Amino acid sequence: MSNRVVCREASHAGSWYTASGPQLNAQLEGWLSQAQSTKRPARAIIAPHAGYTYCGACAAHAYKQVDPTVTRRVFILGPSHHVPLSRCALSPAEIYRTPLYDLRIDQKVYADLWKTGMFERMSLQTDEDEHSIEMHLPYTAKAMESHKDDFSIVPVLVGALSESKEQEYGKLLSKYLADPSNLFVISSDFCHWGQRFRYTYYDESQGEIYRSIEHLDKMGMSIIEQLDPISFSNYLKKYHNTICGRHPIGVLLNAVAELKKNGVDMNFSFLNYAQSSQCRNWQDSSVSYAAGALVVH
Repeated sequence: MSNRVVCREASHAGSWYTASGPQLNAQLEGWLSQAQSTKRPARAIIAPHAGYTYCGACAAHAYKQVDPTVTRRVFILGPSHHVPLSRCALSPAEIYRTPLYDLRIDQKVYADLWKTGMFERMSLQTDEDEHSIEMHLPYTAKAMESHKDDFSIVPVLVGALSESKEQEYGKLLSKYLADPSNLFVISSDFCHWGQRFRYTYYDESQGEIYRSIEHLDKMGMSIIEQLDPISFSNYLKKYHNTICGRHPIGVLLNAVAELKKNGVDMNFSFLNYAQSSQCRNWQDSSVSYAAGALVVH
């Protein structure tokens, strides 16, 4: 048996964000300094996972709500972009590298999740190819830097779950969401609009295309704020909005619904919305980003 620690490299550093620690640190600090902390301590956040030049400023509004003094574990739920997955998968790695410092996977929680029989194991290759979790690692490292030796991460790759599976995973994870020392990071971009995404919904009554996209996204965001998984599913069925993290969001909403049954009082609010560019004609394309936080009262 080898005792070699399995590390997941920061495979998107140098392309989706800078590989230079000092430069990355300065960028994250700059974006965070522009955001207000109004929803601290967040128990869960929704934040985007695109290249930082596009969404770094938006994501800061969510990460500004993280309180490193209470957080000991960060669950990161990201959608699978490259491999077909009908369940959720756990990483084979023990360490996730970032240009700031290395993050440690919580092997005890992983063992507990593994025992449920509900998870599969992704390969290291799948893990390193996927960006939806990785894009949250530098921000997590930055938000937690004052307690960097006192916390671990729980990365979960979320497949294309059915509604009933979203409910099962929500139920399973609700006990972790109930614990104030846990933070859930839900990785999702919002509308991917344009012919290259095969999605061109346009409600002309809203004005220009980008306004129609914003209206569509904000409708979805206000439904998420109601914390009702069924309404969110119905919205997706009706408009087919290309929200790539819809399954991680569905899992969170189901976990929240489970806690609400037990009388836990929570509210979710979005704090920022942005688009990669403004679509004005059919040749254009854009991706939308939203940042929000869940607070438990």
